[in-house]
Amino acid sequence: QVQVVESGGGLVQAGGSLRLSCLASGSIFRINVMGWYRQAPGKQRELVATVTSSGTTNYADSVKGRFTISRDNAKNTVYLQMNSLKFEDTAVYYCYTNLRTTNQYDYNFWGQGTQVTVSS
Repeated sequence: QVQVVESGGGLVQAGGSLRLSCLASGSIFRINVMGWYRQAPGKQRELVATVTSSGTTNYADSVKGRFTISRDNAKNTVYLQMNSLKFEDTAVYYCYTNLRTTNQYDYNFWGQGTQVTVSS
């Protein structure tokens, strides 16, 4: 079994900052990719940022220069530092991971989501 748990969402004024955290735990052999997606009301889920085990990062154009993804491999944890937040960043943020379990199969897992609300 694998659990993915996010924390750190909340309400912030435009221009402010928040930091999201996500911990993956359980029957993990190796984590390949960790990242964040978000879904705003009435919209499809979209990529925010991902980071591979070697540290290669990928960002959505809309967050480049404002958000920073980082990862602690020893703790199976990924972080998303969000600065200069805009009203349009309001969404439920989901942690994503692609990992290999101890039975040597690769799976995708998602967290339950954490709400980020930016007031204008």
